[in-house]
Amino acid sequence: MSDTQQPPISSQPVKTVSRGKRIFKNIMLFMVLALIIGALFLSIVAYYVSQTLPSIDALKNYKPQMSLQVFTEDGELIGEFGEERRKPVASKDIPDHLKKAILAIEDSRFYEHGGVDYYGLGRAAINNILHPGDLQGASTITQQLAKNFFLSSERTFSRKFNEALMAKKIEANMSKDEILERYINFIYLGERAYGFAAAADIYYGKELSQLTIAESAMLATLPQAPGRNNPTRNRVNADIRQQYVLQRMRDLKYITDAEYEQAKNEVVKIIDTKAKPIEGKYKIHAEYVAEMARQLMFDKYKDAAYTEGLKVYTTINGAEQEAAYNGVRSAVLAYDRKYGYRGPLANIALPSKEDERLKVMDATFDKYPDLGNLLTLIVTEVSGGGLKGVLSNGQPVDVAPSGLALARGALGSGKNGVKVGSVITVTESQDDGSWRVSQVPSVQASFVSMASTDGAIRALVGGFDFNLSKFNHVTQGWRQPGSGIKPFIYSAAMEKNGLTPGSTMNDSPIQVGGWRPQNSDGRYLGAIPMSTALALSRNMVSIRLLQGVGNDYFREYASRFGFDGDKIDQYLTVALGATSVTSWQMAGAYGVFANGGYKVNPYIISKVVDRNGKTIMQAQPRKAGDEAYRVITAKNAAMTDSLMRGAVQRGTARAAMALGRTDLAGKTGTTNDAKDAWFNGYHPKLVGIAWMGFDRPKSLGTGEFGGTLSLPIWMNYMRVALKTEKTAVRKDADLGSGSGSGAGAGQSSNNNGNHANGATPDDTPTALPSDTPAEELKVDSKVVPPSSSEARQDSEKTNQVDVSEASKAPPPKTPKPVEAPTADKPAP
Repeated sequence: MSDTQQPPISSQPVKTVSRGKRIFKNIMLFMVLALIIGALFLSIVAYYVSQTLPSIDALKNYKPQMSLQVFTEDGELIGEFGEERRKPVASKDIPDHLKKAILAIEDSRFYEHGGVDYYGLGRAAINNILHPGDLQGASTITQQLAKNFFLSSERTFSRKFNEALMAKKIEANMSKDEILERYINFIYLGERAYGFAAAADIYYGKELSQLTIAESAMLATLPQAPGRNNPTRNRVNADIRQQYVLQRMRDLKYITDAEYEQAKNEVVKIIDTKAKPIEGKYKIHAEYVAEMARQLMFDKYKDAAYTEGLKVYTTINGAEQEAAYNGVRSAVLAYDRKYGYRGPLANIALPSKEDERLKVMDATFDKYPDLGNLLTLIVTEVSGGGLKGVLSNGQPVDVAPSGLALARGALGSGKNGVKVGSVITVTESQDDGSWRVSQVPSVQASFVSMASTDGAIRALVGGFDFNLSKFNHVTQGWRQPGSGIKPFIYSAAMEKNGLTPGSTMNDSPIQVGGWRPQNSDGRYLGAIPMSTALALSRNMVSIRLLQGVGNDYFREYASRFGFDGDKIDQYLTVALGATSVTSWQMAGAYGVFANGGYKVNPYIISKVVDRNGKTIMQAQPRKAGDEAYRVITAKNAAMTDSLMRGAVQRGTARAAMALGRTDLAGKTGTTNDAKDAWFNGYHPKLVGIAWMGFDRPKSLGTGEFGGTLSLPIWMNYMRVALKTEKTAVRKDADLGSGSGSGAGAGQSSNNNGNHANGATPDDTPTALPSDTPAEELKVDSKVVPPSSSEARQDSEKTNQVDVSEASKAPPPKTPKPVEAPTADKPAP
């Protein structure tokens, strides 16, 4: 073969690679390498980021912020304080249908994924591409818990990346049930409710265990949009979303078709959290007590009081508290009705457009909220002698002419007339459901009761309504006690000068320098036993007794009972109640006579329990019977007690005999010009102090006394508090007649055989002649009240109404219940 000869051509085809295929292959190789490098990079980043993530120990050992709760002694909730309202519950106590409702709308694959639902992510991504106007999220319950517990709510890639890593970390360290339990207890659901138990309480007034499927479905809509799905603010949207959750529960086979149909048609009832923040929540009206407990806890624990889940158990008895509350309100409303209608709270212009009208009405109801059973009404029509209107909850009300008794003649008349746009108050009859016009009272009243054995406060009402005035008239109201101070003056006189209830005193005119005080009824009874003098509240006797012991001695003596000595001045007008006390002090002071001479201190907190149920504070009160706390002798306590039993059985407080008991004692008190009306009374085991007056002191009116205004409050309470208490038998000390020759006694000893309780009504002496000369008391000039003092000026007046009251026939001799009360005779 020559050199030029060509080699044979192969019959096999030559393999060639197109340029396009080579480029595609390179791209795929690059992408694989990029994914590997990206995954490696993300793994490295995830590793380093995970090292900076917070420890989940805080979540595993989570101590949620829990509000301060205040209870009665019998476990009734009366107050809750704190920014975050929580009621943590264990997983076993969460209804299964609530768990499924949450999973149906939030994370149906919760028990299948590992913290991040990649399937859900893909589905949401495709939906968001195809339907950009209907964006879906894909955060799992674990991711939501990670975000809310550890991270911020900013919408950035880094936050979502950290959220996913945190969710994986949580899933690696906690069981699914633990994660769901934390979520159910932690998530925010509107109205300051954190967790589903708190939300069930706030929106429905129920425990979790009481929820229906329909109620659970509505709550399950709240994590996504607590504001937009809030059933109290946007009921329409809440109902729409609830129906969606129920459909999801049926589609996922969480509930049967029958359960779905029942839940779908159920009308869920919501508490109006805006219109009735208190009335719908607490069964017992003890707002002043709850506020006192809050202040005491804050003083001790500061801001931690609102976050550590403390449970404060007070000494308040629920039934007794309601009796006191009803007594105060009834007395105030009765007094207010007596003095007529003062007109609407306001008059507003009602726009013709419906949406504008609703806005104006909402603002008005915010300004003039309901006060217990006094409901705010905006008048929308006046016709036919009656009126129509709407309440804050939107309910229409029709007030018939018969319901206008208080405001009769006020329809459309003058400045204070009731017309369209008038803002008034109405009450609903418990008998027939009819409505009547009422009004917000201008007068105030208070009541406090205390166990005389150890000082435990059993009931406390600081005013007519806490929403109207948060000023606590029991603890903050310094008022003149009037004749309520007299028992302490009598006790001091018996202690220092050896007098007894049978000692004779001189109820005759007195001249002290230029001061000539009067008895309130303008009469003078001459020589009478001390028992009669206190029962009939004789001013001349009280002045003589105080002059006999001296103001300095009495100041020290009164401080034994808990009174502030600095508020007891040097003038003899102290004998007529010209000093300042609080109802709280009066309760502790009268308790000394009730328990036989021991000073126990009023207290309102029995114990404090932490979130784990451990008692961290326990009251250790003084106890009557411990001689370390004796402040007066047993004999002195028994003698003073006998004097005040006489006041109830035969004197100014004898209306209390309608209770049918013989173991009650007390003293009425009415101050200068009837600016304060008191009844201070007790059973051997229980003290009660009732007061009525205006915040800016002014006369309660001619003929108004402690025996007519405050005694009914006390009786309303005692009727309930002593319902099961047997009549106590008082063991009196030697109460026979004693020396009347002590300084200022005014008469010598009298052994006329009067009973220790004083003269019987048939023995009441005849008044002295009107021209009986005044006895000039020889006293230090410093005790004579200045001529400019209000107490002196009022003590020189005679109340003509008292004269007519005093001239009434005496009550029956036997201590039988009487129908009509007799007014107290006010001391200047």
